[in-house]
Amino acid sequence: MPLLDQLERLFGRFAIANLALYLVIGQVFVLLARMLQLLPVENLVYAPVLVLQGEWWRLLTFMFVIPVPQSAFGFVFAVFGWYLFYMMGSALENYWGAFRFNLYLFIGYALTVALSFVTPNQMVTNIFILGSVFLAFAYLNPDFELVLFFILPVKIKWLALLAWAWNIVLFIRGDLADRLQIAASVGSFFLFFLADMIRSVRQGQRNLARRSERAAEQERPRHVCYVCGKNDRTHPQLDFRYCSKCAGDQCYCPEHIQAHAHVVGPDDSKPV
Repeated sequence: MPLLDQLERLFGRFAIANLALYLVIGQVFVLLARMLQLLPVENLVYAPVLVLQGEWWRLLTFMFVIPVPQSAFGFVFAVFGWYLFYMMGSALENYWGAFRFNLYLFIGYALTVALSFVTPNQMVTNIFILGSVFLAFAYLNPDFELVLFFILPVKIKWLALLAWAWNIVLFIRGDLADRLQIAASVGSFFLFFLADMIRSVRQGQRNLARRSERAAEQERPRHVCYVCGKNDRTHPQLDFRYCSKCAGDQCYCPEHIQAHAHVVGPDDSKPV
């Protein structure tokens, strides 16, 4: 994309390499500090009204806040989530480069912060921003297999469909704050992939049209009697032949090959 190329030339030197790793490290640190009661989470979460009161650091710290696991299973789930985010984020960074991966996350973050001021008293979560990394990875690697619970292999495209379905349900049934956060998080996805999705749909339509043409051509009879219209599809038992005296290489069924008026071409001086 030309615009992204220009932005990368201008601002690429400011990109943060291994951004996914730094986000995971920050979330691990904050979670452990909270569990040990060394850090009050209420000073880290974000709501626009608190920023308007001068607590600007919340614009950054909320990206490192995740729910505290309430059980050993919850902690294992959090570790698994960190592993997936780091793995998928690193894969996207390797595919796009650090600048474009930074930009992808930044767009989702910036849209989330901007739209959050529509509902300034509502708390804002980072779950949708981080989830957009999963959606991007699944779009680029639809056949990648995850082994759920170390037992069940499943292609990531099916999990992505569930994620999209959940976003749609929450968008419909959630409050305005939820809808704004969902819209912001998928905004970066569509900015990066909408053009490619449109091209894929158009290419699919062209492929479908070509397949339909080939199927129609295969169904089209090869031999059609010029007189009665019988053909090798409707009458496969007939032996169709071509008259060498007719203009245009005309085909006839056995009944009319010997008894027909010869077709005269435009350059013939007189009828045969």
